[in-house]
Amino acid sequence: MFSKRAIMNSNLKNSLHSGGYLVKESSLSTSESYLWQYVQEHASEIVNTSIIELSEKANVSTATIVRTMKKMGYSGYTPFRQEAIRKLSNQEQDFKVLKETDHEIRAAILKNQYEVDNTIRNLNIGVMEDAIQKVNNAKHVYIFARGLSKLIGEDILLKFELLGKDAQLHDDPNIIKTLSKQIKSRHTVVIFLTLNGNTPELVKAAQSLAKNEVTTITFTCNSRGNIIPYSDLIFLGVKSAESYFPKYEIRSRLPLQILTRIFLDAFAIRIQEHQN
Repeated sequence: MFSKRAIMNSNLKNSLHSGGYLVKESSLSTSESYLWQYVQEHASEIVNTSIIELSEKANVSTATIVRTMKKMGYSGYTPFRQEAIRKLSNQEQDFKVLKETDHEIRAAILKNQYEVDNTIRNLNIGVMEDAIQKVNNAKHVYIFARGLSKLIGEDILLKFELLGKDAQLHDDPNIIKTLSKQIKSRHTVVIFLTLNGNTPELVKAAQSLAKNEVTTITFTCNSRGNIIPYSDLIFLGVKSAESYFPKYEIRSRLPLQILTRIFLDAFAIRIQEHQN
C-alpha cells in the first residue's frame, strides 16, 4: 500500500530535483552525497525540519548541510526548505487532479511522472549536439545492449537504418566481448544501453574500446556506474526506486526510452537540416 503522504513525498522529491542535478551531485563529497540522498528520500518531512533537527536525524554537521545546499544551487538550508514548502503546497492542489484514482494507481502514475520529468530536466544539450555530430560523422555505429535494453536498441537500429546510417545491434556477451577488442577505427561509434551501468560484459567492452580510442556513447541511469569512466559521452536518466515486479529483475527502461527517443529525434532533425 502507498499512503497519500508517501505519494506526495515522491512527487515533492521529483520537484526538488534541479536542472543539471546529476552533474551537480557529482561534485559532492561522500557525506554531502549521503545528506542529499537523505533529504530527497525524506522530502515531505523537510518542511517541518529545522537545520539542527536535520543535523541530528541525518547524523551530519550543520556545516555539511549548508555546504551541500550551496553546491546544489541554493544559498543555504533555509531557501531549500522554503522551496520545499512552496512545492508541497502546489502539489497539494495538483493532487486533486488524481482524486478519483486509488492510492496504488496514483503512485504508479507519479512514479512515471518522476522518471519522465527528471530525465528531461537532466538532459545536457552540449552532450546531445556532440553525440549527434559523432554519430553523423561515423562510418559505422555499433549498439551494445543486454536484457530488456535490447528492445530499445532495436528501435535505435531501425531509426538509423531509415536515416541511411550503417549500424549493428548486438546483445550476445561473447560477440560483444570479441567485437569490442577488434574495433579500432576512429570512424566508428559504439552506443551502450545499460540501466545500472554495471553490466560486466558491457563494462569490459567499454574498457577495451577506451583503450583503442573508439568513441563511446552511454545511455544509463547510474551516474556512478562502472561504465562511466570509459564513456566519452553520457546521457543520464533518472529512475524510481520503486518496482512493481520485485520478484524479478525487471526495472523500468522508461528513462532510457525517453533519452534515446529525444536523441533520435534530434539526430533526424540535424540530418534533415544538413540535407536541406
